[in-house]
Amino acid sequence: MRALIISAHGGHERIECRDDIAAPALNETTDVRVRVTAASLNHLDLFVVAGLPGVTITAPWILGSDAVGVIDAVGSGVTQVGVGDRVVINPGIGCGSCEYCAMGEHPLCVKFAVLGEHRPGTFAEQVVVPATHVARIPEAIPDDVAAAFPLATLTAWRMLITRAEVRADDLVLIQGIGSPVALAALQIAKSRGATVWVTSSSEAKLTQARALGADDTINYTVQDVAREVRARTGKRGATVVVDNSGAASWKASLGALGRRGRLVTCGATTGPMVETDVRRLFWNQWSILGSTMGSEQEFTAMVAEVLAGRLTMPVDSVFPIERGREAFDRLASGQHFGKVVIQVQAG
Repeated sequence: MRALIISAHGGHERIECRDDIAAPALNETTDVRVRVTAASLNHLDLFVVAGLPGVTITAPWILGSDAVGVIDAVGSGVTQVGVGDRVVINPGIGCGSCEYCAMGEHPLCVKFAVLGEHRPGTFAEQVVVPATHVARIPEAIPDDVAAAFPLATLTAWRMLITRAEVRADDLVLIQGIGSPVALAALQIAKSRGATVWVTSSSEAKLTQARALGADDTINYTVQDVAREVRARTGKRGATVVVDNSGAASWKASLGALGRRGRLVTCGATTGPMVETDVRRLFWNQWSILGSTMGSEQEFTAMVAEVLAGRLTMPVDSVFPIERGREAFDRLASGQHFGKVVIQVQAG
């Protein structure tokens, strides 16, 4: 089958589109096989190509986490979906039997695996996943949009709904609007009635964010984010800050956070090492919340919001799988607004 793979870590020159990759087989009676039509990139894919500490790949390694497609085979124990169903994939898979999975906290599973990072990914004509990790999606939602939302929107859902518990009386500051997680966070916070401010280095992205419902914007190349937030709020600050950048934005995120504020983070795209003045932490009684992916229940709740039309994911660009390396270049450029999508094959 055709797939976008790497055989070793390195730069984007390692990315290949090959036609000779073995098709996956059903490993468990509860598995399904999906004929992938479209898939989308996440920043995780850049990290996988470059290499992640503690993550070992077996060449040829299939990249990608998100996908939409049609089920073409099911295990004998599968009853909830069937051959011919059009589905999107939940890319985070727990073991299903540990104490965390039993509590519905699948992202805390000690064997938690993400497609494209720990298991063969979705940038291929076929992928096998547990039947519990697909959800039906109607034909009315185009391939590129369907492929774009799962990982980023699920991540944002857990961040805002489960971890930060955003409410209508919150002022939510979202750092780095334009990234898929930030765009999903904007929509989720607005759906809860919160006031949402966003930051970016791009005036074009700030304009697009306002069109999506952002109440106020800050260009961090010409304005000090923490100072601006405090000035506009009478020094009270934001009640929730969403940060998936890490090193570059951490100081500003904490500086913009009001007393008893909640900072929720899911990423470190600009670097993992940050500094925090612990005196300000305890004096202001902040909560610093980590968040990763989402549970099976959160995935179901998030997909329901998408199907109801309350959440969507802007698509920045679509590349055929043969030009997969260009898709990675587009994501790495930081110029994208929304998801970069790969068209794997016709629907």
